[in-house]
Amino acid sequence: MELQQEFPAAVAGRRRGCKRRYSHSKMVRRLVAAAVLLGALGVGAPGYAQSGPFAGMAGSWHGAGTVALEDGSTERIRCRAIYAVSGPNMNLSLTCASDAYKFNLSGNVVAQGSAISGSWSESSRGITGVLQGRGGGGNFQLAASAAGFNANIALSTRGNRQSVSIRADSQFRGANISLSR
Repeated sequence: MELQQEFPAAVAGRRRGCKRRYSHSKMVRRLVAAAVLLGALGVGAPGYAQSGPFAGMAGSWHGAGTVALEDGSTERIRCRAIYAVSGPNMNLSLTCASDAYKFNLSGNVVAQGSAISGSWSESSRGITGVLQGRGGGGNFQLAASAAGFNANIALSTRGNRQSVSIRADSQFRGANISLSR
């Protein structure tokens, strides 16, 4: 009661010295916006804290890039990546498509120190193989191999931006992809 008598403007929902009512919905929107911003920054959300070589990669990413084919042609592609990270393990899915080209890459990798190893598959062509390489701190250099197929993959993650570069020795010559979340 004492506060109501001392600060009648606050009780009435107004700022001190303001004649206009401060909208309750405006305040709620600002609080929600602040909570979303803090959540995006990871503040106050220890359940999302990550450590290890795949820290900062978990979640859904999307973007675009180009794919280069054996005949020298290039096409613009749209891509979606999903990373499921659990300590030193990561499951990944990368799907990219243009009007005439599509690939679906999935893989399971594990890190032991800076060494990365695992398996991968490309479902639209029925190819499976192994992944080996090194990485950490958001930067990875990997080699993907299968019968009749070899590719080098460079992946770099900085905050909410990620770049993927693939160079291969088959009809699929490579791709450059920029992703964000």
